[in-house]
Amino acid sequence: MLLTICKATVCYLCAVRKKQKIRILEQVTVEDYAAEGKSIARVDGKVIFIEGAVPGDVVNIQLGKSKKDWAEGKAVHFHSYSPQRTTPFCEHFGLCGGCKWQMLPYEQQIAYKQREVEQNLKRIGRIDLPEMLPIVGAKQTKYYRNKLEYTFSSKRYLTREELLERDKQRAALPEGTEPDNTPDVALGYHVPKIFDKVIDIHTCYLQQEPNNAIRNFVRDFAKKHGFSFYDIKAHEGWLRTMIFRMTTTGEVMVNITFGYDDVPNRELLFKALLGEFPEITTLLYTINPKWNDSIYDLQPQTYFGSGHVTEKLEEFVFKIGPKSFFQTNTKQGEELYKVTRAFAKLTGNEILYDLYCGTGSIGIFCSKGAKKIIGVEAVAEAIEDAKENAAANGLTNTSFYAGDVIDICNDAFFAEHGRPDVIITDPPRAGMHEKLVRKLLEIEAPRIVYVSCNPSTQARDLQLLNEKYIVEQLQPVDMFPHTHHIENVAALVLRS
Repeated sequence: MLLTICKATVCYLCAVRKKQKIRILEQVTVEDYAAEGKSIARVDGKVIFIEGAVPGDVVNIQLGKSKKDWAEGKAVHFHSYSPQRTTPFCEHFGLCGGCKWQMLPYEQQIAYKQREVEQNLKRIGRIDLPEMLPIVGAKQTKYYRNKLEYTFSSKRYLTREELLERDKQRAALPEGTEPDNTPDVALGYHVPKIFDKVIDIHTCYLQQEPNNAIRNFVRDFAKKHGFSFYDIKAHEGWLRTMIFRMTTTGEVMVNITFGYDDVPNRELLFKALLGEFPEITTLLYTINPKWNDSIYDLQPQTYFGSGHVTEKLEEFVFKIGPKSFFQTNTKQGEELYKVTRAFAKLTGNEILYDLYCGTGSIGIFCSKGAKKIIGVEAVAEAIEDAKENAAANGLTNTSFYAGDVIDICNDAFFAEHGRPDVIITDPPRAGMHEKLVRKLLEIEAPRIVYVSCNPSTQARDLQLLNEKYIVEQLQPVDMFPHTHHIENVAALVLRS
């Protein structure tokens, strides 16, 4: 049956687009986990990287990119399921781009993550490494995020079953009856690889209540009052995005982005929202007339409350605004920072440089053990937040500077502030720029602690730092359960 369908489909596609064929590999046993959430199988000596399957599954694979020795594909039919599998808890699993590993027990997830870090460091780094410490798993695997962003869309994504049912209903209409073409709107997450369609999310397990209740209320209220949802292709519509921040201190921030200002309807929506949810401690709005959804070059306006929320890591407090960067898993962020602080081996006499310091969270977390904290960050607004956070915690041994590390850390700066005894670097997924790595080799701090959200680029940078440094300790930390993402902390010491 499947082959017949595939052949018919191939004929159709070839008539429309030449040279494009659907290639199906049948009854393939998935052998192992590869990386980045994909699994691996071998067919006639060729390595196949597979999306949507786990080791032990027997599947049909629809091939995409295909080279001589390897190919990529996705599982399109399951003949049998792996004994490793468990039942996903979310109704949107398989469609939503988040929480792709729900079908794996958590113990298996972290085992695969630990192995991925080890393999990346050995395969890409190709340097001598110590034995890796066991991964720090999360105690809380649901409702762990303190920040989520949802998108309003005039085009709700319809599943194949929904499309068939819609066509069936339209076919049953009396002759001459026009079908209902009312836009089917959505408030949720973008469909992976389909930029203009959004999945209408009713229950999300990433953030605790009242997240779901607020989102569902806003969607229903907007539909009832005829508010327009954003159409990304036409660049039209009033409601664009909704961002939540919820802290362990019990504070709730909601920031709704509008395509243009509409004071009467905004007042109508916000009064209803605050009346229904007294848990909201601050409510903001942002006007975004641009084509993209980024708010970092826009100015959110406070409608209710202080315009920020407060979070705690151990006894340290942090002010978080609508545009602030903060670890999105507070509890695991605290564990990550504990590892970082332990690897720094502070005695109270060290000058610590915190590179990519953001709002100062790592430096402040380590402040009790250091003589002086120097934070450097390219984003000026984050530096202002870092200064406020240091002041809020009564710290007098911290200084924060906006700019590029390569430009700031010169001889004059060292003469004024002292050379670093310890450097903590926490770069984005792209890792450190090679010029910064060369700068660190030039500075020759006795100890470096490298916090990474991408072990592949960390491995590349460790290979460059190997010129003068030895890797002393390695510790993975799982910040995002049910995803393939993993953090890793490396401690390096200067060669004697």
